[in-house]
Amino acid sequence: QVQLVESGGGLMQAGGSLRLSCVFSGRTFSAYRMGWFRQAPGKEREFVSTISFSGSMTDYADSVKGRFTASRDNTKNTVYLQMNSLKPEDTAVYYCAATNRIGVRRDREEYDYWGQGTQVTVSP
Repeated sequence: QVQLVESGGGLMQAGGSLRLSCVFSGRTFSAYRMGWFRQAPGKEREFVSTISFSGSMTDYADSVKGRFTASRDNTKNTVYLQMNSLKPEDTAVYYCAATNRIGVRRDREEYDYWGQGTQVTVSP
């Protein structure tokens, strides 16, 4: 079955950059739209970004637009989230998710498969 494994999280000073990776296995990667979500302590899991099957279309939450960039390499079954100009409010556990539904998907209920998450901590 589909499995997702995130990596790349860590501790970074405000203004720095991190790149998260998510490796997909078990099915045909190009048939799945991928999403990134995050969850801070005491808050609900929120939408960060989504990327289409081919990677040609992306969408972002207003809070990260202009700073984060999603991409995918279908030859490596991997989706990425490049995070630049990090802010302390970006601190959260970041999750990779997959869905075979078409169209822009911004709700966690629309995703069928989830990784275990990777911690991102941004210090002042």
